[in-house]
Amino acid sequence: MKARRDVFQAIADPTRRAIIGLLAGQTLTLNTVAGNFNISQPAISKHLRILTECGLVTVVKQGRERHCTASLQALQEVIQWAEQYRAFWNSRLDTLEDLLNEAE
Repeated sequence: MKARRDVFQAIADPTRRAIIGLLAGQTLTLNTVAGNFNISQPAISKHLRILTECGLVTVVKQGRERHCTASLQALQEVIQWAEQYRAFWNSRLDTLEDLLNEAE
């Protein structure tokens, strides 16, 4: 059985991040998504496959077209990971601010 890709792998690529941004507010056909990029449709399909495997995009076939929708709930994993660093740096910056205020 093939291991499921993780969301970090998906957002590591700028084209995939752009696809997520494009789909964040709307459902688009595969051809419409591909039309927004200066790369081949097979390359876009590969990016969409990776995004689908990690749960960031859902592709539904309707007739002859494939409709792509963003599933941004999967980004919650990234938010939780980044949150620990935000809390760390906020604490460090608060300490720095206290030190600077004491120096004045």
